[in-house]
Amino acid sequence: MLLAGRTLAIIGCGTMGEAIAAGLLRAGLLAPTQIVATTRRHEAAEAVRQRHGVRIAADNLQAMREADAVLLAVKPQRVSKVLHEDGVQAALVDKPVISIAAGVTLAQLQGWLPASPVIRAMPNTPCLIGQGMTVLARGQRAGDAEVGLAKQLFDTVGLCLEVEDKLMDAVTSLGASGPAFVYVMIEAMADGGVMMGLPRPVALQMAAQVFQGAARMVLSTGFHPAALKDQVTTPAGCTIAGILTMEDGRIRSVLARTIQEAAKVASELGRDSSAEK
Repeated sequence: MLLAGRTLAIIGCGTMGEAIAAGLLRAGLLAPTQIVATTRRHEAAEAVRQRHGVRIAADNLQAMREADAVLLAVKPQRVSKVLHEDGVQAALVDKPVISIAAGVTLAQLQGWLPASPVIRAMPNTPCLIGQGMTVLARGQRAGDAEVGLAKQLFDTVGLCLEVEDKLMDAVTSLGASGPAFVYVMIEAMADGGVMMGLPRPVALQMAAQVFQGAARMVLSTGFHPAALKDQVTTPAGCTIAGILTMEDGRIRSVLARTIQEAAKVASELGRDSSAEK
């Protein structure tokens, strides 16, 4: 176990940082005393301590000095400021630093932390229930051991993959923003059920379960979605009638363009962080 005996600092232990901490504790990979967290507000820090029993540091620098690895979970606009605090670079020499700040590139992170192995990670909100999708990209100083450590972290809250850094804006739009797009589709399908007479709670539960079941079919069978679609689509049936209606609305191009546009915005997120120190 790459995390055995190590201490992890979670800098900015908000919603996502706390979800990862909870996953690590739930999986038994770390004890509460092996996690040291920071937040911007004392009340929030105390709440995290009470919920999980983790240690709370007085400031970011203290947490980084005590840790063997660091999860950087602050907002993108604050990354540069946090990493330019006095003493931070020295405290992080040779320590793996994993950033989940959207839009902040490996080049930026490595420039701010030249002596640290850095990894960029993009999780999504289903990590909160252990069903997340996280994608990693390694910096030039990060080897298999550091990537393995990062994968251990995120495997506790869902699936974890590795890609090249140049693909991370696409990862942000599809993986991190993707749940919001799915929620819109679930709501729309439930609306259709309500229009045809189903009670709202029934329609919503059915639509959500349909998405969950269909997604699990793709993941568990390995079949292409088109093949699974054909299994449901009988000649002259109601399914093909509904699919043609979707195609009339250009649903494929709309969804694909949605990912494209979100990726463009994601590419701009890290620029504010470069300017702020």
